[in-house]
Amino acid sequence: MISVSGVEPELGDQDWRFTAPDPLTGADYLHQIYSGADPPEVSGRATVPVLWDKQRRTIVNNESAEILRMMNEGFGDLADPTLDLYPAELRDEIEALNARIYPRLNNGVYRAGFATTQEAYEEAFHDVFATLDELEARFSAHRAFLSGERVTEADIRLFVTLVRFDAAYHGLFKCNLRRLADYPALISYLERFLALPGVRDTVSIDHINRGYYSIKALNPPGIVPLGPKLDRA
Repeated sequence: MISVSGVEPELGDQDWRFTAPDPLTGADYLHQIYSGADPPEVSGRATVPVLWDKQRRTIVNNESAEILRMMNEGFGDLADPTLDLYPAELRDEIEALNARIYPRLNNGVYRAGFATTQEAYEEAFHDVFATLDELEARFSAHRAFLSGERVTEADIRLFVTLVRFDAAYHGLFKCNLRRLADYPALISYLERFLALPGVRDTVSIDHINRGYYSIKALNPPGIVPLGPKLDRA
């Protein structure tokens, strides 16, 4: 079965530290998982998430979109057969949504936040808010989720950006034309997603704030804001 080991929200001197020693490996830090894998993963920075093979004691994957797809398709009888986040009849639409939302919104906020020129920042900024405007119009047409009445992987990929938006991306990443709270249809969608079984338990606005505001390149003093007050976790 799949167990979960969590890391602290802030990056420390050794990057990601486990909230408690990892029960599978005894590691205190994520980089120890990478260097202790068979073969060792030493070609870059240790990042989350990580899908770890308990039997082979190695990293299977550390790319979130690929892990999401693997969770849906690669676990056979261990998974809920009634839940399919990538159904055959919606795959073309899901791929089109991912191709539209990822570069302009999911990655767009990072392009804005880490931009080193005004031109690059403005291009990313406009991509972010053009996409939010498109999504607001989509959900204003009484759609429950991106592809209609059922949740797909495209919803999960969108959710993780929306739930962080007002806490982190609006201020720290300078995506401040509007708050997510200014989009009534998107807020309704976000609340609908948060109401799905188990989802709200995965969200901590405090952890989002502490994690993002620990990025020294964007916030050298490391001061974590006390707001905003958001009823999401």
